[in-house]
Amino acid sequence: MRIPQTWLPIMAKEIIKSLIARKLVECNESEDHVISMLQEIMLQELMVEDTLNDEVREMLQQYDAEIEKGHLDYRSLFEMTKKKLIRDRNIIV
Repeated sequence: MRIPQTWLPIMAKEIIKSLIARKLVECNESEDHVISMLQEIMLQELMVEDTLNDEVREMLQQYDAEIEKGHLDYRSLFEMTKKKLIRDRNIIV
């Protein structure tokens, strides 16, 4: 995750307060509930890349021997695999 998880409550609160202050949204629920919901959505979206990275690492385990021998470059293989999965799944990172 590129943003520390401890920042999410602060960011969510600022976003909701700004939207309400500009009268761009009206809350039918309590402001705290909406902030909590936004925080959860933000966390889920930020975790997409972490989950993808874990999946790529798992996929590359089958090439550990080749990577250790120096036949394959782990970093470039990781990036190529990640880009392919992003493209195939239409993920926005």
